[in-house]
Amino acid sequence: MFVAPLCLVVFLYLGQALGAQLPLFNLHNITGAQPFPWHQMRLPQSVIPVHYDLSIHPNLTTLTFTGVVRIQLDVLEDTKAIVLHAKQLETFNAKLTTAEGVRSLQVVENSVYQQLALLSDEVIPKGQDYEVHMEFSANLSDSYHGFYKSSYRTSSGELRTLACTQFEATFARAAFPCFDEPAFKANFTISIIREAQHIAISNMPKTKTVALPGNVFEDHFATTVKMSTYLVAFVVSDFHSVSKTTQNGVKISVYAVAEKLNQTDFALDAAVKLLDFFDDYFNFPYPLPKQDLAAIPDFQSGAMENWGLTTYREAALLFHPEKSSITDKLQIAKIIAHELAHQWFGNLVTMEWWNDLWLNEGFAKFMEFIAVDATYPELQASDLFLGKCYNAMEVDSLASSHPVSTPVENPTEIQEMFDDVSYDKGACILNMLNDFLTTEVFEVGIVRYLKRYSYRNTVNSHLWESLTNVCDTNDLPGAPSKQKKFCSKHTLRSGEYYDGDKFDVKTIMDAWTLQKGFPLVNVDLKTRKIMLSQEHYLKIEPKPATSTKTTTKAAAEKKLLWQIPLTYKTSGSTTMHHLLMKSEVDVLRLPNQVDWIKFNVDMSGYYIVHYGKDGWKAMIKLLLNNHTALSGKDRASLIHDVFRLVSIKKVSLETALDVATYLSRETDIMAVTQGFRELVPIYKLIERREIALLDQGMKSFMLNLFKSLIDSQRWDDSGSASERTLRSYLLLFACVRNYTPCVTKAGQLFNMWKDSDGHMSLPVDVTLAVYAVGAQTEEGWDFLFEFYQRALQMSVQSRIKVALTISPLRKKLKWMLEQSLLGEVMKTQDLPDVLVSISRNPRGHRIAWDFLRANWPTLIKKFEVGSSSIAHIVTGVTSPYSTTTMLKIVEKFFSSLSVEMGSGMRCIQQAYDVILDNINWAETNFPILQSWMKKRQRLIHEDL
Repeated sequence: MFVAPLCLVVFLYLGQALGAQLPLFNLHNITGAQPFPWHQMRLPQSVIPVHYDLSIHPNLTTLTFTGVVRIQLDVLEDTKAIVLHAKQLETFNAKLTTAEGVRSLQVVENSVYQQLALLSDEVIPKGQDYEVHMEFSANLSDSYHGFYKSSYRTSSGELRTLACTQFEATFARAAFPCFDEPAFKANFTISIIREAQHIAISNMPKTKTVALPGNVFEDHFATTVKMSTYLVAFVVSDFHSVSKTTQNGVKISVYAVAEKLNQTDFALDAAVKLLDFFDDYFNFPYPLPKQDLAAIPDFQSGAMENWGLTTYREAALLFHPEKSSITDKLQIAKIIAHELAHQWFGNLVTMEWWNDLWLNEGFAKFMEFIAVDATYPELQASDLFLGKCYNAMEVDSLASSHPVSTPVENPTEIQEMFDDVSYDKGACILNMLNDFLTTEVFEVGIVRYLKRYSYRNTVNSHLWESLTNVCDTNDLPGAPSKQKKFCSKHTLRSGEYYDGDKFDVKTIMDAWTLQKGFPLVNVDLKTRKIMLSQEHYLKIEPKPATSTKTTTKAAAEKKLLWQIPLTYKTSGSTTMHHLLMKSEVDVLRLPNQVDWIKFNVDMSGYYIVHYGKDGWKAMIKLLLNNHTALSGKDRASLIHDVFRLVSIKKVSLETALDVATYLSRETDIMAVTQGFRELVPIYKLIERREIALLDQGMKSFMLNLFKSLIDSQRWDDSGSASERTLRSYLLLFACVRNYTPCVTKAGQLFNMWKDSDGHMSLPVDVTLAVYAVGAQTEEGWDFLFEFYQRALQMSVQSRIKVALTISPLRKKLKWMLEQSLLGEVMKTQDLPDVLVSISRNPRGHRIAWDFLRANWPTLIKKFEVGSSSIAHIVTGVTSPYSTTTMLKIVEKFFSSLSVEMGSGMRCIQQAYDVILDNINWAETNFPILQSWMKKRQRLIHEDL
């Protein structure tokens, strides 16, 4: 699933260990007439599903659905109870078919654990063939999970309704009774009853359609391969489609509402190209005869990898060649690559339980960059990868972070796993693994992993075993010729930490997946002898003050250590060297004395580096005199690392700002955007505190730093993908900071565009800046919103929506939030992003916080306790706060919540951690910043 920033789940005992016992007073159904026979959140292993025969009939008029499910079972132990999942379903007429005949089953519900027990009067002996039959009904969900309703309006204003599914992670049980855990893989034969004006699509191709009484039709679909319940999918709609075929004969189809079908060409071509790439890379042909991609009008996540029927937000799939930007194109390609990578990682080979979600999501995130770089090199996807690692580190540097592989038990805890740690950290440690094993070795190991565990479930150790002794090709029949040739030469990277093909991946990687956080490597350069030490990077937190909920560094858990695959290069050589740091301290001896040494070459490793006082002086000198001696990635990582070190007081803010001053001559997108990543949040802290002199000084510093680069931008769509992406960002930054040349040009273009009633064609790369300037006035805001309503291009709507949220018009901001919640003129799926964007607007942060508090019950019901959307809202709205007053207000609200309303969510603790860190940072560094600004101004005047 590609997460984009789920009905209410009520669980009484968050954080129970696996196998925890449920107290007897909770083991009864609603009436309390019959005790529930199973005491655990996880299902028993005594009964295994083999095959589902599912018939379902959604009524898009009454917004209800009915269905019948027949489940073939493998009974492994004698039992009188079959326990499975169901959530908010009315179930009836439960029967068990045996060799002796059919018997009725009593149904008992445990709504807390979302389980049903089907009770038999007689023992059900193991080893025979059985089939359970159940009928069920429910309302189509008005959230974004389970079997839910979606809608859209045509350009003429007609409201159309459809029904679609989103079952990951624990919502298949809300559509039909099932064994809703990933390890209970089975085959599914699905049929869907629909009206004549609709079509139905599912995981497999349609085999036949049968006309039924009442002018309805039943579509029958081929039986699926063996798969988990969360990958089942079906959509009933009036969509239209376009299709092509891959080199291996797989039919690719893109489905969308009729008026947007002209925006599907790029997605169709990309899906064909990417599926062909994965067929070759994984050396395992895509196993289904078709792959559908459906653009859903209401969709909470970015996309979902259902096998054979991937579903997407419209903005994540639809591309208009004249109205969409190069950034839109890259994002769509990445999302499609992500979901298609899941067809192997996640669908073919599935994690055994949600604690190892990263095996699905980390791999898909990593492979999306590999695949897009290979298929669309002109989009320069790799330029964005560093940002993913930095996103993960922001979360992973908090005491409230969690290991990549984390024990989880209930649906809320499972939902919380869909975060930056599982996705982005997972991808970054795989990138590190790929780098130090070499790409060839890594690819051989991945092929072996997929072949060895296809249609099965895995845990961490299975992956590490597959990547160890990779040149043992006995279980790699048909491996690509390049891999066979590579392994025949037995040429693993020669270095101090490689031992032929006996390299033990598990020994190294367990620390990266089973403990939270990441290491800081301290470098002390003394002539040719380099002293190295490692420590857990954990942001220093101040005295708890009003909060006792955040663990201080002194009270942190036992000392964490990693085996770190270090890379480095020096002023004396362009060669990249490798060293495995296995202990807390180490020594590196260089053959010659050097002026500088740069560790973590191109940020291939998931760690940061401190060079000591003299080391940073050498880096500053290098950047000011010859910054291109280092790659753009290396320059970006230096900027990132030095500002991280400020947060833990290893480096002074003055040093970090001295590093940043070289950016006045920088043009590389990775380094420039990293400069913005570090400096803009500092400015936002100042802006929120309303410190006028410091505010103006910081804004002037940033504008002067990037002035030459901003002034050099052309107001057109010329250049490479990275140049175009950077142009859009720079112009928006300049206009929002009221840089006069930018505001004047953007204002002129906006007025011309508005006077043409939106018919004038604007260069796509500059539209965000133009819209942002236009939204500053009430007349401009109203025109933008009216144009938003009639625009059919999702990319145009997305850019207008961003511009509307950064307007200074408070009444408009409040109205926008209210309308997003209602979902009529603005989609509720976008509310989390709208709310967070408004919270970052200095005129809107109070509006956003008041809205969050006032509408919390509705937000929780719509987006689900523990979901990434709720986490995005909580951390996004609160992350700019930096005063003890706001900390008290935030704590007071969240501590007043019940468990059912989300009080135990990890994101709340993360919000406290971030606010505390902001308080500490501001108290320590605002005086230093003020002094540095005065010193800088004095030096500038002296130069003049």
